[in-house]
Amino acid sequence: MDNNPQLLSSASYGVVLVSASSQIEAEKIATALVESQLAACVSLMPITSIYTWQNKLHQDQEWQLIIKTKQAMFAAIINTIQELHSYEVPEIIALPLIAGSQSYLQWISKQVKQSEEV
Repeated sequence: MDNNPQLLSSASYGVVLVSASSQIEAEKIATALVESQLAACVSLMPITSIYTWQNKLHQDQEWQLIIKTKQAMFAAIINTIQELHSYEVPEIIALPLIAGSQSYLQWISKQVKQSEEV
């Protein structure tokens, strides 16, 4: 990996996973994150989730958000999601990127505001 100039190893980038109750809610959260420059891109897809909540097994249709961003934005992303989300305890988890193409990571950098601006 180190010999390939097209790959840039960087722990400063990551993806945040969030599930939402509907497509409308997912689009509202995604739009807010991109418009506020907390995320470069948010991909949305329908999913089925099986989980236990309040001692009861649930199976629900949800929407998965895959948020591409800088790790420094995580606290601000959490705040935005909690303001807009309908769940009492929404899924908000961050995964660091181990590597990515240099051009894509540079694009994320240009789309997401600098951490000191948050």
